[in-house]
Amino acid sequence: MAAKWDGKSFPSFPAGCKSLLCKHLSKEMWEQLKDKKTKLGVGLAECIRSGVENPDSSCGVYAGDEEAYTLFGPLFDKVIEEYHGHKPSDTHKSDLNPANLKAPNPDPEGKYIVSTRVRVARSLRGYGLPGSCTKQHRLDLEARVREQLSSLTGDLKGTYHPLQGMPEDVAKKLIEDHFLFKKGDRFLESAGINRDWPEARGIYHNDNKTFLTWINEEDHTRIISMQMGGDIAQVFDRLCRAVNALSSKLEFQYNGHLGFLSSCPTNLGTGIRASVHIRIPLASQQPNFKEWCDQRNVQPRGIHGEHSESAGGVYDISNKQRLGISEVACIQQMYDGVKGLIEWEKSLEGK
Repeated sequence: MAAKWDGKSFPSFPAGCKSLLCKHLSKEMWEQLKDKKTKLGVGLAECIRSGVENPDSSCGVYAGDEEAYTLFGPLFDKVIEEYHGHKPSDTHKSDLNPANLKAPNPDPEGKYIVSTRVRVARSLRGYGLPGSCTKQHRLDLEARVREQLSSLTGDLKGTYHPLQGMPEDVAKKLIEDHFLFKKGDRFLESAGINRDWPEARGIYHNDNKTFLTWINEEDHTRIISMQMGGDIAQVFDRLCRAVNALSSKLEFQYNGHLGFLSSCPTNLGTGIRASVHIRIPLASQQPNFKEWCDQRNVQPRGIHGEHSESAGGVYDISNKQRLGISEVACIQQMYDGVKGLIEWEKSLEGK
């Protein structure tokens, strides 16, 4: 259980704390920013509480609303520059045109790639981000997103399932499909993101279960496209069609410096995480495996998420960069890395 912080005194961090918050929050910065409030009433304390109460955080800051990124810029700018290499003067660009992606299926026989998944985080303009969003705003937001999802047609047409009052058989099925999201961990708890759980949270999925939207989890929305196999271009095309349809009716929080805004600064920019589950039992055992991935801007991790180990040589490989490059460029980086990994694995099989 995270130790509570009063939010009024300069935070103290234990020796060995490695979070970006601990590294960049100085006493002078605290004095400069501690009494400022955004128009929606968000203060610095709300933005840093999670990292103070959980000193083992890697980042440690969550923006309470859109304005927090500028009002508390002296802190956020430093965190963003260290994490993304994105300077305060840098700009972001967006490209959700799937025709610009060059990604023929790298594994048409299905020998290596188990599944492909691409998700984006999107926040609605006019509302606090989940850490400070009021109960009424969360309900309004759910109703607005739900209405637009219900208007989707063709292969995006589907069903919305509110978490509150969800029938047991529906919950069981969604858990089996790995669709159901749970109440957030202690990091999100300290950030205020779990308030009024599970009210105004829900999951939408299409009939084929290849398109999914989470409402009011860590971000206002997480829009997800996925399917078995390695047709990365098809997964991205579906995602683009869904995001473009929703953004024609809903205004998302976006600016030319940080791109699409999200609760956690690590998700800024495209807000995209593109990943495949891939069988690479030989390549993954090579001593330079992680270094090889780093050089190509892809991130390997176990298939059960961050900090998990691989199971049977299957790894989750995803894009590392999110900010300062477009969605197409993010997917292209992941695709090129995956294609290279398959070629590496094949060369090792021949030995």
